[in-house]
Amino acid sequence: MSQIKYPAGMHKAQGVRRMSDNHADRGSSLEDDLNASNLYYREMKRALIYKKPTPVQVVHVDYPSRGRAKITEAYYRTPSTTDYNGLYRGRYIDFEAKQTQNRTSFPKYLVQEHQIEHLQRVQEQGGIGFFIVRFTSLMQTYLVDAGDLIAAHQQTQAKSIPVSWFEQNGILLKEGLYPRVDYLSAVDEKYAAYYMETPLKGDK
Repeated sequence: MSQIKYPAGMHKAQGVRRMSDNHADRGSSLEDDLNASNLYYREMKRALIYKKPTPVQVVHVDYPSRGRAKITEAYYRTPSTTDYNGLYRGRYIDFEAKQTQNRTSFPKYLVQEHQIEHLQRVQEQGGIGFFIVRFTSLMQTYLVDAGDLIAAHQQTQAKSIPVSWFEQNGILLKEGLYPRVDYLSAVDEKYAAYYMETPLKGDK
């Protein structure tokens, strides 16, 4: 399988995000941990959850010879939904991962309007929607229900949400080797009561 190479120094185009933009790397450490965790969950047959691919806009392709095509210009489009989705114990899971270096609060600008709308629709359809938020300087990662974080996001005029809010409303995730971030145990804890009337697959 040939490797696609993207040129450096590409220019921005309207409606798309340049692939060299620093925002493309935001959350990479948390992303790596979640990808490794999801791989572990799949291998253990505990869940089937994947990272959604980032849509790419191909702008220009060169054909140096027959049967050979080389992408010379492309851009990441802004994703229209969230980072991860899949199935866990017979339920649809959908969540967004964020991280910040801020030690005292979570900047609200990290949560995009399209992510809010999407997770609201997931919950309206009976799915499990949440955010995983990491405060890298504090070495703390929380799972918070999408509805709770969206309400806090919309009900305050402040530009950020304090860490104390996550301590009170979220679940501090256990981190280790296998899995790196055990967020499914937090899902069990957070949503068990909500699904008591309709037991999750695997419940007795």
